[in-house]
Amino acid sequence: MLKESKISDRQVEELVVELLRSPAGIEPLSKLVHIDPQELDRAGRIDYLSALEKQTAWLQALMQNAIVAVAGDEPTSAESLYSGVDEAEREEVATALRLSGNTAQIRIDVARTLTTHLPVTCSALASGEISAAHANVIARESAEMINRGISPEIIAGIEAQAVAHSEFHTPAQVASKVRNLIAKNAPEDFQEIVENARECRRVNIYPEPDGMATLVALLPAPDAQTIMLAIDKLARRSKSRDQEEQGREQNLFQRLNRNLDKHQAQNQHQAQNQSSLAQRVVTNHGKKSIDAYRADALTTLAAHFLTSTETDELNHRRPVTLNLTLDLPTALGLANNPGQLAGYGPIPASIARELAADGKWRRFITEPITGALLDYGRQSYEPPQALVDFLMARDRTCRFPGCRQPARISDIDHAIPWEKGGNTNLENMGLLCRRHHRLKTHGGWTLTSHKDGSCEWISPHGKKYLVPARSINEVA
Repeated sequence: MLKESKISDRQVEELVVELLRSPAGIEPLSKLVHIDPQELDRAGRIDYLSALEKQTAWLQALMQNAIVAVAGDEPTSAESLYSGVDEAEREEVATALRLSGNTAQIRIDVARTLTTHLPVTCSALASGEISAAHANVIARESAEMINRGISPEIIAGIEAQAVAHSEFHTPAQVASKVRNLIAKNAPEDFQEIVENARECRRVNIYPEPDGMATLVALLPAPDAQTIMLAIDKLARRSKSRDQEEQGREQNLFQRLNRNLDKHQAQNQHQAQNQSSLAQRVVTNHGKKSIDAYRADALTTLAAHFLTSTETDELNHRRPVTLNLTLDLPTALGLANNPGQLAGYGPIPASIARELAADGKWRRFITEPITGALLDYGRQSYEPPQALVDFLMARDRTCRFPGCRQPARISDIDHAIPWEKGGNTNLENMGLLCRRHHRLKTHGGWTLTSHKDGSCEWISPHGKKYLVPARSINEVA
């Protein structure tokens, strides 16, 4: 409640909504400070949280200017052989903000990029339209191209689209958007950056406590995707086998229990031994996470695993594959548009053509054609394979706002349940990860689906979240 005056709960909630819609600044922030969110209803608390995030963005915009005021608009040169670029300035920022030197340098670089080259992003941050996290990824993803001297007009176009994308997407999704825009607008520079980065590929190992170690691999995206797909495939096969074995052991446990009951009166000592054995059988396999299975799979992975087990471990009736989207002119060498590697994002045309050379192709028409709709009415609950393929290509990830769980491990969901009259067609169907599928079914969230793949979610407290349609030429 406001401490300065006595107003009703309803008036406080209306005030929070008003502050959420107001431009960020000291006046709305001072009013928010005097409101106790615990005294708001559930919807009001969500609005209060959003309003505070808006004010945080405004404060972060001030922070960028303050950092540049300390560190300067441009990097300082080394004073001697024993000093580095921005050495004094970095230490000033690091000590003032209690940061490590590396983190302070990152903050300086981001602040300079924002204030010098990205005025639209700075303005959106200052007004609270985007968060500091969104502004940071726009700056970081743009920095390399800015340093390479890319046209300011191209940078301005990329920036405007990135800021607009931030309205409905997470920082990670905005980062993917910026990379995609750079690949489209400066393909030659993008290819050179990728080629230079490829030379930095490496695998490192770092010791950890308790007999553990961290293995880190920095790899070209296609190689990393291939390895991860193989690890995941092997892990799920191992998990399935363990579950079968656990079922057999459960049956053994039940038989031992029956024997225990039968002989308990005859031989108490023997009964105790059987009980101990049964307990060991049941606890032999603890609950093992899929991440643990993936870690185990890495140690047994062979380079030929994916190609030697084509028919095993299907995902939505398809074997595990490395999916690449490439337009026809680029595939024929008539254009150099970036390809889209599923689960990663844009890759240069030359690498995409190399990957596509031995690939199996499926055609998806991306422009609407009258009468060519995949609509199978209510003849069956299970979607035909053509519809499954279309949904996987259209959605690529879970449709919940901000979720990036890949299509290959997501459920195929009817937005309007089939038993309540929902159709098995592209308008009513989409991909949801298991967690968000359960949230929709049992958690009070509702989903409205549209033919183009866009959808709208409504939370249990009535908050609406739009997930726009995803272009097949961009990473989801």
